[in-house]
Amino acid sequence: MVVLDPVLAVLSVALNLYMYVVIASVILSWLVQFNVINTHNQFVSMIGEFTWRATEPALRPIRRFIPNLGGLDISPIVLLLGIFFLQQLILNIRISLRAGGL
Repeated sequence: MVVLDPVLAVLSVALNLYMYVVIASVILSWLVQFNVINTHNQFVSMIGEFTWRATEPALRPIRRFIPNLGGLDISPIVLLLGIFFLQQLILNIRISLRAGGL
């Protein structure tokens, strides 16, 4: 069980970083949609492409099950809730490992 705790810690950090990528993707899509930033800028385009490639594989299956709400896409919210759930699950497993429960 000595190996499992650091693995869970790294997984928790990776989930935390992915959560920030999802949030950045949502904010960037809003800024593009409201014409605050221009996607013809190469840097903005690169950031947008990265966030789309990083989040779309996780968001696509969620969008299949979420009903269409017009112009509102709540799939990032569902994904963030799933990430929070996994983080709490990992935290509880790590606490159990330290207490000798597993």
